[in-house]
Amino acid sequence: MGVLTKKPKTLEVQLSDPNKSTYSGGDKVAGRVIVEVAEAVRISTVKLFGIGCAKVDYNKGKLRCKEEIEYLKYEEILHLDHQPTDADGSITLRPGNKYEFMFGFELPQAGCLVSSYVGKFGSVQYYVKAVIEKSGQSYAEFKRYFEVEEPIDVNTQDLMAPVAGANQKKVTCMFIPDGSVSVAAHIGRKGYSEGEDICIDAQFENTCSRITVPKASIIAKHIYLANGRTKVFHEKLTSVRGNHIISGMRDVWQGRVLRVPKLKPTILGCDIIHVDYSLRISVHIPGSEKLILELPLVIGTIPYNGMNSRTSSMSSQDGSANSSTCVSLPSFPPSYSEISRDNRMDSSFIPLLDDYDEDDSPIFMHISEYQLPPPPAYTEQN
Repeated sequence: MGVLTKKPKTLEVQLSDPNKSTYSGGDKVAGRVIVEVAEAVRISTVKLFGIGCAKVDYNKGKLRCKEEIEYLKYEEILHLDHQPTDADGSITLRPGNKYEFMFGFELPQAGCLVSSYVGKFGSVQYYVKAVIEKSGQSYAEFKRYFEVEEPIDVNTQDLMAPVAGANQKKVTCMFIPDGSVSVAAHIGRKGYSEGEDICIDAQFENTCSRITVPKASIIAKHIYLANGRTKVFHEKLTSVRGNHIISGMRDVWQGRVLRVPKLKPTILGCDIIHVDYSLRISVHIPGSEKLILELPLVIGTIPYNGMNSRTSSMSSQDGSANSSTCVSLPSFPPSYSEISRDNRMDSSFIPLLDDYDEDDSPIFMHISEYQLPPPPAYTEQN
């Protein structure tokens, strides 16, 4: 993307490798500044700047919150080869000629930069800017933005560790206890990259009188800090929904898949902008706040290579032992999915609302109107 603020006939910045989509710490940014004029122009210098900074800007009431951190600052005066200059060092550019000023510089080493980012209340942007000066004043300028992506390897020991959690919510109706809803969930690792599948093992139990619906979503949490204040913005990126769970029933997810869409990596190392991801497992409870369980995620740039499968397998076994509540237990009532389709309640008695929204009316069970058939028998195991 380029921005031209004052126009000679042509002013452009071209990077040497147009196919290079991203840069990282230590890479060389090189290219040329191309200038053409419609009439003879005497210029004093052509300067090249390399700029990278994080900016936060938002309003909180009447207060304007602004903050800025610089990550790249480079400046160079460009010269033309075999081009005569005047006594004062100025150059006369003439129409019909194409002038090319070459440049090149190295980015700071890995760990000193932050990945490019553009959000609702802030950004991290990098660009090269060519400025033509005439008589000591800016005559024309052009910006060329480029992307920086700092590598995050999801194959590290920390990001290969499994993640598990559990949560429970007691439900009331007119201040009268109405049972509870619970969830326990487990995923194989913390780090994922674009296009990878998150396999979710989870168990949901519903002992309240309402029909509940589980859902898993990838959530981005954008945090902006400026003037000692904090602005937080949540964004739901993709989700998968489970089956309705009626009163006294449970549901089990075994490897329910949620694919990671195209995302910017987790923003690390920036003091004024944080971008964190999580797997949010929620249960919609009509007439009550949702039950929510959040499992932390890190979105990386270097995908899983399978080399740590043995370590991951051992960790998963340990995690499974610690999260045994996620598997089918005979002490719980049988799963709703075990009841045959012919024996399920008629939708005219209990609307299940395949495409409900959070603002829909509460869904309650009316047991007196219809009696649920007994679940199939099962044998307890010692």
